[in-house]
Amino acid sequence: MPAAALDSARAGVFEALGDPVRRRLLELLVTGEQPAGALVTALQARARITQPAVSQHLKVLREAGLVQVRAEGTRRLYAVDDAGTAAARAWLARFEDTFAQPLDALATELVRGRRERRRAAGDDAALRDATTADEAAG
Repeated sequence: MPAAALDSARAGVFEALGDPVRRRLLELLVTGEQPAGALVTALQARARITQPAVSQHLKVLREAGLVQVRAEGTRRLYAVDDAGTAAARAWLARFEDTFAQPLDALATELVRGRRERRRAAGDDAALRDATTADEAAG
């Protein structure tokens, strides 16, 4: 696949994920394959949404390569498409180093702050003990 087509496909994935209803559908599907009716019921429990609207959201996810569908009699069963999510993860992986260094630095600063607070608390306790000892001797 040419680079431009690949970038366009990836853009479609992230555009599809831009909608909270579609993200919720993926969250529901991460547990495994589900019939469209169960997805509609789950979404309707949280918000007012029609079956045709859910079908449109599922179509967008399918066209973005994030969801696959198979027919079983009159039912349509939906599942997460691992290839589509793998492409999204691969694209995001390019940014791991971008985020890793600042997060490592933040972790170091948090540890340093805890250490300084413990040290300060220990100094305060030693000062209180010395003051109490002086008052008892005095």
